[in-house]
Amino acid sequence: MLHIMTAAVLILSLSGLHVGCGKPAAIAVQAQSTPGDPNEIKLDENLEPRVKIGEVEWATVGASFSVAGRVEVDETRTTRVGSPVMGRITSLAAAEGQDVHSGQVLATILSTGLSQAQLDFLKAISQHQVAKRAVDRAQVLLKADVIGSAELQRREAELSEAGAALDAARDQLLQLGMPAEAVEELRKTRTMNSVSSIPANMDGTVMERKVTPGQMVQPADTIYEIADLSQVWLVADVPEANAGNLRVGQVVEAKIAALPGVVISGKLAFVSATVNPETRTVMVRMNVPNREKRLKPAMLATMELKEYTERQQVVPMTAVVRDDNRECLFVQRAGNLFTLREVKFGEEHSGRRVLLDGVRPGERIIVDGAFHLNNERRRRAVRGAEGS
Repeated sequence: MLHIMTAAVLILSLSGLHVGCGKPAAIAVQAQSTPGDPNEIKLDENLEPRVKIGEVEWATVGASFSVAGRVEVDETRTTRVGSPVMGRITSLAAAEGQDVHSGQVLATILSTGLSQAQLDFLKAISQHQVAKRAVDRAQVLLKADVIGSAELQRREAELSEAGAALDAARDQLLQLGMPAEAVEELRKTRTMNSVSSIPANMDGTVMERKVTPGQMVQPADTIYEIADLSQVWLVADVPEANAGNLRVGQVVEAKIAALPGVVISGKLAFVSATVNPETRTVMVRMNVPNREKRLKPAMLATMELKEYTERQQVVPMTAVVRDDNRECLFVQRAGNLFTLREVKFGEEHSGRRVLLDGVRPGERIIVDGAFHLNNERRRRAVRGAEGS
């Protein structure tokens, strides 16, 4: 019995000695264990200074694009000054670029048509006076039973016709540009004046003078163009490809080449309903106050049209990692341990990407230096694969 037990102990001892000559059991288990997640990386003292940790931010974002623009006269604040009569220009009292006020005389015209209208007015006055005296005489004769009532009625009808002709002649003078005071003076003095004064019909700036002294003009001709430059238009022709979402009220920021540092903010007041078939563009404009008249027609501008904005989650471009056709972020798991996680992004706006999905509220991410961190993650993964 003792020999049997001794043999068993000897066999067990020899078995333990054989195992000790190979790999230890603990080392054998370690060699068979699976490697760590290749998407994970732990920050060490060399990596920490090269990255910045933060959170996803909320910001107001919206797409925008820029187009070339120009300053134009507000066409609702312009007028054309012409002569109501045919005649010859005798003098011009305003030049281009000059400010004028309503009622100011801009030009004088020598007109035979005005003389004829004044003569017709004086004749109408005389005929009205004759008809009035005839009615007065008829009333006296009717009381003396010399004439009948029918004769009085006939003369009263003639007086009414003469009164209507006088009113028409007076209105004709007013339509020819003769002031009411001048018409009244003509009635009193019976002195005709064939010179017609052409006044400004609004306050503004002379944009263009169309005639020269001595030139014959017709009632349809324009002598001056006047514009109120206290408000102007900023106009742009937007390419058809960018015109799909244009709308009245869209926010605009404009810069004027001649006024460095000046930014004009406003909204579109008009969007054309048609596309220019020659240029394939859509015309838009915004109204701009110009009380100091710093903006001058034909100045060049750059207009930035901003599309609809909304509050969205954004991350800086320095946080975005492109890996194997994936767009990812480094998300903190615990302490200095970060995981490369695929997320869903939207459009880019001013160096930031809209984050649509993939990060939960409160999770922290690498917001700067993600590119360097991803390179280090790849290097460690390659080194780990070679070591195994």
